[in-house]
Amino acid sequence: MAAKLLTRPLDVDWHKSADLVYHREYSRFAEVEGVPIHYQEAGDPNAPPLVLIHGFVSSTLVWSEVFLPLAAAGFRVIAPDLLGYGYSGKPNHWDYTIEGQAQMITGLLARLEIDSATLVGSSYGGAVAATVALDHAERVERLVLIGAVTNDAPKKFLLLRATRSPLLGDVLGPLLMGSRRVLRARMKKSHYRQGRTFDEKKLASRHHGLSTVNTQRAVLRTLRRWHADYIQREAHLIKQPTLLIWGENDPEIPLSDGERLRDSMPNARLIVFRDCGHLPQEEFPQQFVQVVAGFCKD
Repeated sequence: MAAKLLTRPLDVDWHKSADLVYHREYSRFAEVEGVPIHYQEAGDPNAPPLVLIHGFVSSTLVWSEVFLPLAAAGFRVIAPDLLGYGYSGKPNHWDYTIEGQAQMITGLLARLEIDSATLVGSSYGGAVAATVALDHAERVERLVLIGAVTNDAPKKFLLLRATRSPLLGDVLGPLLMGSRRVLRARMKKSHYRQGRTFDEKKLASRHHGLSTVNTQRAVLRTLRRWHADYIQREAHLIKQPTLLIWGENDPEIPLSDGERLRDSMPNARLIVFRDCGHLPQEEFPQQFVQVVAGFCKD
């Protein structure tokens, strides 16, 4: 255990990861408040902007199936790595809160000279997108929330409880994140359709990012500063047209959370993907693109 912890790489290097970066030719870097942000951009620069925000222990990789199809559907698609994840900066001094990530998104929009956009948030990224809509409503034209985190219930999962503890988590967390076997099991759990061929390249790409010291530190801080109950409590204040997308069999964020959001938000509608888990954009990419494009053009 000690040897594994001591031999971890410090961080990932985009230049040395050519075989593991999906859509590498669309990668860009921008500095936001002195920190480099990796993002991918495709589509007509004058088209309506869509900002895709990934979830917890994830990266732009989660959008790889829908990134270019959304651009082809007539959008300027921008998919950033959140701070602490993927190839974005992982500053030691940063707080890694939902509010902090929302500030980064608005900073990136300003850096790209985008006044407002449709925000598409998956899981933890849904919490970030909803926070932008609550705190910076003028920046959000429309909102798409996919299996969105809206409360603190995920912190009750056994592994997350263990990794949040100050001492046990500092050892257990990196060991779990650095385990390819654990990551494989987690990725399979997120997908309801187990018959689909497992993507080994995606496993390698995700493991590459999660096995570094800086990312693991960011993940632990995110867990220990996870406060999302306010989103469920204040969802009724979000006035923008909102599309809620949920997998019928989501094992991470239950469909009941989506139904609760639908009932509390004044301009929301809910679409449920049957026989689907936590990531409809990966399990049903073509249908996902049709639904999102139709909502944004309606």
